[in-house]
Amino acid sequence: MVKIPDQKFKELLLLDGVINEDQFSEAVGKAKRLSIGVGDVLLGENLITEEYYYNLISKFYGIDRARLNERKIDELSLRLLPEDLARQKRSIVFERATDGSLSVAMEDPSDLLSIEFLEGHLHSKIKPFLASRDDIERGFSLYGKKIAEEFRKTIQDNIQATLKSKISEKGSKEAAEDLPVISLTDNIITYAVSSRASDIHIEALESEVLIRFRVDGILKEIVRVQREIYQALVARFKLISGLKLDEHYKPQDGRFRYQIGNEFIDVRVSVIPTFYGEKVQMRLLTSNLRPLSFEELGFLPDMIKILKDNISKTYGMILVTGPTGSGKTTTLYSIMSGLNKPEVNIVSLEDPVEYYMKYVNQIQVNPQAGITFANGLRAILRQDPNVVMVGEIRDEETADISVNAALTGHLVLSSLHTNDATTAVPRIFDLKIPPFLVSAVLNIVVAQRLVRRLCVNCITSYKIEDSEKDFIIEQVNRIGEKGVDYKIPKTMFKGRGCQNCANSGFKGRIGIYEILNITEEVRGIIADKNFTLDKLKEVARRSGFITMFEDGLRKVERGMTTLDEVLRVIRD
Repeated sequence: MVKIPDQKFKELLLLDGVINEDQFSEAVGKAKRLSIGVGDVLLGENLITEEYYYNLISKFYGIDRARLNERKIDELSLRLLPEDLARQKRSIVFERATDGSLSVAMEDPSDLLSIEFLEGHLHSKIKPFLASRDDIERGFSLYGKKIAEEFRKTIQDNIQATLKSKISEKGSKEAAEDLPVISLTDNIITYAVSSRASDIHIEALESEVLIRFRVDGILKEIVRVQREIYQALVARFKLISGLKLDEHYKPQDGRFRYQIGNEFIDVRVSVIPTFYGEKVQMRLLTSNLRPLSFEELGFLPDMIKILKDNISKTYGMILVTGPTGSGKTTTLYSIMSGLNKPEVNIVSLEDPVEYYMKYVNQIQVNPQAGITFANGLRAILRQDPNVVMVGEIRDEETADISVNAALTGHLVLSSLHTNDATTAVPRIFDLKIPPFLVSAVLNIVVAQRLVRRLCVNCITSYKIEDSEKDFIIEQVNRIGEKGVDYKIPKTMFKGRGCQNCANSGFKGRIGIYEILNITEEVRGIIADKNFTLDKLKEVARRSGFITMFEDGLRKVERGMTTLDEVLRVIRD
């Protein structure tokens, strides 16, 4: 992203009265620690809006904004620049003028070397425009649309080439290195990235192979291919993941890195034996992601205050709970990002390490090397840490060491698999931690789920019909909790569907949360020998506890998601 020199940026912000000097200095320090721009920090913490920031850059450099959401992109012009180069240069060609010059949306239109390169490659004069991330993503979505149209044909071409090469007669390693198989696996990964998929599933059926992607939390069938190429496909993914090609009856885990343009995708691979053969599941992780702010994750101001009050404490335990795939690790990384300062020693123990975070000492669990959560945690405590992040508390030994660390002057961050925030307390009891210790060390428990976010490009409001109200009230009552009084608003929101969101009406995900703040009254209930979950919930409600369901309803009313989405994940 194009940047304004820090001193000039500061002068402009102070002149407009947007922030004060202390806020800017703090943002500069955080930007240096995380190796990101000051603008990224200010945007992430909601100190400035994206619209204001891009208008400021546009004015400073004297370059018009692209605003591709308000323009029709000429697809013939778009495809003059191949997708890999478009991604590498973060540039979208969106229009050809009558004089033959090309209008190009660029994240950094001040990059003269990139402009010179594009002019040489396209053999045309370039007129640069300032592009936001949304502008660039809209252009990429059009590339993705074309890829979607060509994907099945490409896959079938690759399959035919694979079959012609008599792949079934080759050994596993030879088959995995066959050019058509390499092309096939490359196409699957590239299409998954273009589709914004978080996971790829390759499943063996009786007579065919099913390929599915998970996009915004929803699993979608993409294509079915002939069974004949199955062994070669699995062997290829095993080979690049560093797994044993001749092992077919035991689960295996590996990873590899894939490059598209200048973007790197870390791929976590899991292979398990099933009835009809091995199933491959791959988690796609963008390696250059920055930790998200609490606002970007979806925390509303009242919850952000509780979070910030508790992470400012120097000891105790912060737990994040929810099922697999609910975003717990992302929340823990955001908390670590807020704590990541030169005077703080942060050590994490993860299985696996998902994102690299500068200045955080990250350790990968490796049972074969003797690094378990329990053993690793003991070693970490000899490293003089201020903050310890334990990826997950799974057993009694890890729970015991974590609690003792929290009691002896360390701030411990970790996760548990529970359905909601309050049930985390009896879950810790089950791990043989005495109630008086639980009440002493717990600071807060955050429970969460992920819902699909309405596409900002095609969001629309609508008036609710009377026939819909009864159905909505019935659904709310079915899943609602005591004390939740929800009145159906006259106006609600939905996504019409557009190219930006692949006509789904949704783009991206956002969290819905509940936070159990461990007040003195709550501590008393936890330590009480007559503890019950109902008592804990009652006291928490008196302390202002908001359930995940209520938080979801607040986001429905703000047009961030839909009621159907909230009901879907709460029911799950």
